[in-house]
Amino acid sequence: MTIKLGVPSKGRLMEKTFDWFGARGVMLERTGSDREYAGAVSGVEGVELVLLSAGEIPRELAAGRIHLGVTGTDLIQEKLAHWDQQVEPVAELGFGHADLIIAVPACWVDVDTLDDLDAAAAAFRTTHGFRMRIATKYHRLVRDFLRDSGVADYQLVDSQGATEGTVKNLTAEAIADITSTGETLRANHLKILSDGLVLKSQATLWRSRVTALSGAERAAMKALLAKVG
Repeated sequence: MTIKLGVPSKGRLMEKTFDWFGARGVMLERTGSDREYAGAVSGVEGVELVLLSAGEIPRELAAGRIHLGVTGTDLIQEKLAHWDQQVEPVAELGFGHADLIIAVPACWVDVDTLDDLDAAAAAFRTTHGFRMRIATKYHRLVRDFLRDSGVADYQLVDSQGATEGTVKNLTAEAIADITSTGETLRANHLKILSDGLVLKSQATLWRSRVTALSGAERAAMKALLAKVG
């Protein structure tokens, strides 16, 4: 049996993950064509590379189908209800930085804080007869954050595409989304609430808490973590 290491299957996240491990003497490489999710590991024995989408990695860790995985803090906490019971962080990788934030139209000059948003939401419902819509892909994180912040009278609407465009397209009044520079928000005439930071995220190496390890797997895990941990 081998230790299964889940890594994002494409793009800059995959490339930077390969670089991070390579700098620590563990060489990861994709084998075959771009359509094949096959890979190889050298520099440490007993480790198998599993290429997955970043969004699949939290569930695979929680199910114990992979032992280690690289994905964002945001995806772990959004997709796993009791994430700290299912996975544990091994190392922050220093890339893939992004903030999950609450943003509103820049023209809402009287809305700068979550308290302001709560007041605006109440006024919106009185005026329009339905709750203010906040577009997001991060329902669990945003719902918990707004509840803890005392914001009511809103509804979350699912955003599958470009969340920043939902206000302009009149399918939402505000958004909760990941941003790294804020440029896309500004281009869509949105501003981040001054206390609207939900979560700071970055690419992180996670270890599954639910997998049972054989003696050989335990030795392989120890050897791998000695190199990278």
